[in-house]
Amino acid sequence: MNFMIQLLDSLDELLFRVMSWLVFYPLTLWRTVLHPLKMTAFADQQMNEAEERRHVATVSPPLFLFLSLLLSHGLELALIGDSPLLAEHHRLGDLVNDDTSLLVLRLALFAVFPLLVSIRLLQRRRAALTRDTLKPPFYSQCYLAAPFALTLGMAGTLLQMHALPWAELTGAAMVIIALIWFVAVEAAWFRQELGASVGRSLLDAVIATAQGVAILAIVAPLFA
Repeated sequence: MNFMIQLLDSLDELLFRVMSWLVFYPLTLWRTVLHPLKMTAFADQQMNEAEERRHVATVSPPLFLFLSLLLSHGLELALIGDSPLLAEHHRLGDLVNDDTSLLVLRLALFAVFPLLVSIRLLQRRRAALTRDTLKPPFYSQCYLAAPFALTLGMAGTLLQMHALPWAELTGAAMVIIALIWFVAVEAAWFRQELGASVGRSLLDAVIATAQGVAILAIVAPLFA
């Protein structure tokens, strides 16, 4: 009997948590797109809060990134069906054999961007690279990576819709817009964190973004 009560309590908490994402995910997305630097500063502040008080009115940064990828994956399934990657079994393609493993792969690839930007920040500060120093900027960067990943995911879906003449052009435009937005907010973030010039901050943003894109370009074909 006690086991059933504990199970129901766990289910109650799980159901509430999942349903709350329907409210707090779009709110977090809206705030991040409109006020990206405020959200990164907010993420830094939340690291100082007690764990049970963190992100009570938003989605936590890593979860925000995951839900963004989940949303883009859901749109892909609805509009196209299974990703062509699941049908391929070349090179490392055998490791991606269902939607769950594909989602995990995409999460790992897009989490590279917050990681590289955070490492770049620590290098510029000449700070020690440890888990403690890396975690705060990585968390704040997940807020910026989420809209970027969502837009690229939707663009990727459009680029696969060859039957619609406007889809490929729209998808390509979304890729360009996503890259411009991401580089711009990263440059502003580097300037905010380091007090550097606009040119130096833009250079840091371009380097970190280019490193992430290079990793995507190298790793993605290994699964195709």
